[in-house]
Amino acid sequence: MKLGRSNFQKAPDTVYKPNFDPAMLRPGIVHLGCGNFHRAHQVTATQAAIGAMGADGLQWGIVSATMRRPELALELVEQDNLYTLLTREPNGTVASIMAAISEAVFARDTHSTLAARIADPRTKIVTLTVTASGYYLTADGSIDPEAADLLADLKAKSPRTAPGILVQAMSLVRAKGGTPPVILCCDNVANNGRTLRQAVMDFAAWRGNDELSTWIGENVQFPDTMVDRIVPAPLSDDKDDARRLLGGLEDSIPISAEPWFQWVIQRFDGPRPLWEAHPGARFVSDVDTFERAKLQMLNGAHMLLAYAGGLAGLNTIAEAASDPALGPVVERFMRREQTADVDLPEDTLDRYAADLMTRFRNPGIVHEVERIGRNGSVKMAMRVIRPMRANLERGEPTPGAILLIASWIRWFALHEQEALEISLTDPRADHLRQICADARDDHMAQAEAFLAMEEVFGPPLPDHERQVTAVAKALGDLTRLEASEVLRKLAATG
Repeated sequence: MKLGRSNFQKAPDTVYKPNFDPAMLRPGIVHLGCGNFHRAHQVTATQAAIGAMGADGLQWGIVSATMRRPELALELVEQDNLYTLLTREPNGTVASIMAAISEAVFARDTHSTLAARIADPRTKIVTLTVTASGYYLTADGSIDPEAADLLADLKAKSPRTAPGILVQAMSLVRAKGGTPPVILCCDNVANNGRTLRQAVMDFAAWRGNDELSTWIGENVQFPDTMVDRIVPAPLSDDKDDARRLLGGLEDSIPISAEPWFQWVIQRFDGPRPLWEAHPGARFVSDVDTFERAKLQMLNGAHMLLAYAGGLAGLNTIAEAASDPALGPVVERFMRREQTADVDLPEDTLDRYAADLMTRFRNPGIVHEVERIGRNGSVKMAMRVIRPMRANLERGEPTPGAILLIASWIRWFALHEQEALEISLTDPRADHLRQICADARDDHMAQAEAFLAMEEVFGPPLPDHERQVTAVAKALGDLTRLEASEVLRKLAATG
C-alpha cells in the first residue's frame, strides 16, 4: 500500500506525523528547485511552522517546482505530496512523514503558469534551491553574459531559468499593481539574497526593460539566508528503511538527512510562516558571518574531502573524514585557513570545526565524493579562493587550498586520460579537460592555465607565480605518488 493522505495516520506511533490535515493546505509559498535538499530543509521548517500556527498555518502550503526533470513531481503527486524523511542518527534512524508541499509541478511543463503562481496575491514568499550553477554567476558574483541558457531565455516567451522565471513573474506583479512576494535564495552563494537581486535586475535589463529592473530593485525584498544540512542522494536502502519504519507503507521517494539543521534568515517585512518554531531556524539582522563560516568551513572542507578523497580511493565523505591521514589534513585546513575573516570568537570556531568533523564522520550519511565534487568551477571562488586570498595577503601559508586546487585539477587530468572512475560534472568540463590534454605532462602549464581563469578564480592571487608553482608541485606529487602517500606526508607535517 502506497503512502498517501488516506493512510499516513496508520504509520506506527514511533513515526512523526503532521498535526494538521494536508488536504486543507492553501498555497502561500512557491519554491523553485524541488530536490532532496529542499525536501529535507525548507519543507521541514515550514511543516513545523504550520503545526505551530494552528488554522493560520494552513495558508503556507508550498507549490514546489522541479526545474529539470518531471519524475519527482509525478511521484509526489502519486503520494498526495507526502514522503518520508529519514533522519540518520549515528546510532539509528528516525522517520517523519512530511506534508507541507501542497502541490508539485514541473517548471518546464508549466513555466508560464509558474510565473503566474508567483504573481498570485496569495503567494507571499518564493524560495529557491537551484544550486549555485542555477544562477549562472561568474567568479565575482555577477550574472554570466555568455551563459547559453540565459541567452536562450532572453528571447523566450516562457523562460526556463530561475532568473528568467522571476523576471517574468515580477513583470506580471508590476502590471497588476500588486505587492511582490519576498524572494529567499537558499543556495550556497555568497550574499545570496543580494546576489540574486542583482542577477534578476540585470536579466530584466538585458530583456530591454530597464524600468522593470529599477522597479525590482526598489520594491522586491531579497533577504540573505544561510542554510545548513547534509542531505545525501537517495539510496535503495532508503525505501527499505521507510517501508519498515512506516509499518509496511510503501514510499517511492524517501530521503535521508543528518540530524543537524540550521536556517539563518535576514529579517524582512511582510507575512511569513513561524519558521522559528523549528529549533534550527532563526531570524537575524545580518547573515554575513554565519554564511561565511558555513561556505568556507563546511563547504570548502567538503571540497577538499571530495577531491583529495576521490584520488585516494575513498568513496564517501564519511570515509574521507575518517581517514587517518586526510581527516587531520582537512581539520587543519578548516581551522587554520578557512576561518579567514570569519568574525566569531575562537572558542566558537573551535566548537564549530569539531562539530563539522563529527557530522562528516557520521556513518549513517552516505554522501558520495562524486556528488560533492560536482561543479567545482562554480564553487571555487567563494568557498576556497576568498579565504585563500585573505590568508596570502596576511602572509599566512595555504597548504590546504593548494592541495585542494591541485586535487581538483588532477580529477580533470585523469578524466581526460580515461583513468578516473568517478564521473565528472562541471559546466566548464570540456574546456578544463582540453587544458589537461594540451599540457598532459606539463604540470606548470596546467597550473598556469587553470589559475589564469578569472571567471573561476577571480583576479591573480597575491604572489601569483608562487601559487602557480606550489599548485604545479602538488600536481607533480599527485602524479608521481599514490594520493594516500601524499596525504600521509602532509598529515605528518603538522
